[in-house]
Amino acid sequence: MTNQLRQNKDNAIAFYRTAYMGDPAKAVELYVGDDYIQHNPVVADGKQGFIDYFEEMSRDYPKKDIEFLRIIAEGDQVALHTRQTWPVGEEYVTMDFFRFDSNGKIVEHWDSIQVVPKESANNNSMF
Repeated sequence: MTNQLRQNKDNAIAFYRTAYMGDPAKAVELYVGDDYIQHNPVVADGKQGFIDYFEEMSRDYPKKDIEFLRIIAEGDQVALHTRQTWPVGEEYVTMDFFRFDSNGKIVEHWDSIQVVPKESANNNSMF
């Protein structure tokens, strides 16, 4: 693995953890490039939209937790597979995809989020 791929993986994790655990402005300052394209339909495009969304989440759900299960890097993209535990008793599986610029800064984000169901048609975990 190249140094750039390793750095992008580390930056994706640090960005997500910093924002998710309550300091989205710092996450943007440290890990986001000049422009930030957001594909999640409930989060406004751009840096401020990201900050606003995660500040509200932090206020509403201060005791949430995240576990990084898989981190895959290829080219200018990093994919994260996470388990999120929320204080309202729900657990989520997420897939996040980040695109990085040539300076190792995040410039684009896609995600998919699903509540972990109580029952499953198979015995395979989502994790």
